[in-house]
Amino acid sequence: MNASVVSARGLRKAYKNKVALAGADFDIPAGRIVGLIGPNGAGKTTALKAILGLVPFDGDLKVLGKDPRSQRDELMNDVCFIADVAVLPRWITVAQAIEFVSGVHPRFDAARCRRFLEGTQLKPGMKVREMSKGMIVQLHLALVMAIDARLLVLDEPTLGLDILYRKQFYQRLLEDYFDEEKTILVTTHQVEEIEHILTDVVFIRDGRIALNASMDSLGERYTEVLVDAGKQDAARALNPIDERALPFGKTVMLFDGAAPERLRELGETRTPGLADLFVATMKGTYA
Repeated sequence: MNASVVSARGLRKAYKNKVALAGADFDIPAGRIVGLIGPNGAGKTTALKAILGLVPFDGDLKVLGKDPRSQRDELMNDVCFIADVAVLPRWITVAQAIEFVSGVHPRFDAARCRRFLEGTQLKPGMKVREMSKGMIVQLHLALVMAIDARLLVLDEPTLGLDILYRKQFYQRLLEDYFDEEKTILVTTHQVEEIEHILTDVVFIRDGRIALNASMDSLGERYTEVLVDAGKQDAARALNPIDERALPFGKTVMLFDGAAPERLRELGETRTPGLADLFVATMKGTYA
C-alpha cells in the first residue's frame, strides 16, 4: 500500500443545525485516483473543505503530512483545487488567466500551459465570455495540467456540461496529467462516467464512511446474481445486501462476500457496476 496522501481519524464537523461529518475515518493513498461519492448533504464538500483547510474541524487530519488547520499556506503549494469549470471571471482573457495563475501558484508552468492550448481554438486575447462551455473546459484543463501539484482536488468539476465535454475533461485529465507522482480526489454525481478512471472509491453517507476500498477489491468482494426462476428463496437465504426486480419476473440480487460457487448455482453472476453498488450501499449498513 502506498503512503497516505490524506489520513483522517474521527473527522467531525458540526454546523448550527447539522452534523456534516460524524467521526469519519478514511485514507487516500498516494498515486491514486479516488472518487468521493455520496448523496447531497452526505458530507462530501465539507470533507473536501477540511482537507483544503477551508473550514475548522475536530479530529485528526493529515494532508501530505501536514495539518490543514495550522499549515495551510505551506500545504497549498502542493495542492490544486477546482470547484467548477465555470468559475473563471467572464472578463478575463486567456493570457490574463495564465498570468494570474503564474502569480499565485509557485508550481505553475506557463510555457507548459501554452503548449496544452496549441491544439485548441483558444487565443491569448479571447475572453471567457466569448467562450463556449467546452472551451472553458479546455482552458481549465490547460491551467490545471500545468501545475505540478501532488494532490488535485475536484469538486463536481464538470457540473452543467454536456456528456461530450464531460468525457473530454476526464480523458485528458487521465492522459495528460495523471501519473504515479500525483493523486486525484474527485467528487461527482455522474458515477458511471468516472468509474473507468478510478483506482479507489470512498462512499460517504450522513457524515460517515460507508465504504472505502480499491476498485480491484470490489470485484472480489461483491457479486451480482440474475437469479433463476424458482431460486429466489434460496438466494435470499444467503442474505443479499440488495434486491431489485426486472421485467418478466427476473430478480437481481447483490451479495457481499458470499461464496462464488454458491452464487453460481443460483443464476448468472457478474461484477456490479459502481452505480448499483452505490445505491445498495446507501440503503445498507456501514461497512
